[in-house]
Amino acid sequence: MQVPADKKVKSFFKRSDDKIRSLSDELGNLLVNVFHQLALFAIGAATVWAAVQAFLGMVAKGHTSVEDLLLLFIYLEIGAMVGIYFKTNRMPVRFLVYVAITALTRLLISIANHHENLDDWHIIIISASILLLAGAALVLRIGSFKYPSDPALKKVEDDS
Repeated sequence: MQVPADKKVKSFFKRSDDKIRSLSDELGNLLVNVFHQLALFAIGAATVWAAVQAFLGMVAKGHTSVEDLLLLFIYLEIGAMVGIYFKTNRMPVRFLVYVAITALTRLLISIANHHENLDDWHIIIISASILLLAGAALVLRIGSFKYPSDPALKKVEDDS
């Protein structure tokens, strides 16, 4: 039985279209992965650079404050986020919450240390924000433990 010519042409174009789509998908995935890797290296390098500059600034001052130490913890948490993303290809949202808590704590200490006309509402609002973020971190932690998206990642989450 002979296949009509128009079906052969349609079949040829269908196979060609499938090959082009497959190649473009592979190229797109490659470009996205390369971008992720380059961006992670850039973020990691910028974090190390900023942390070293902050540390050298503390050394030049001859002393450190709690604010300075909290800034170093923020850099540490950002570095940990980059490391976890390298290992798992997943963004650990909890670390963003930890960075926000640390930044608000640093702000609270700064306000308390450097403002003579301290407004009680600023302290209450910042403290309530820290409490809200701590609750969010707890909810994220419980959720990731009880409902892991990938059981293999549960070990990585438990280790952090």
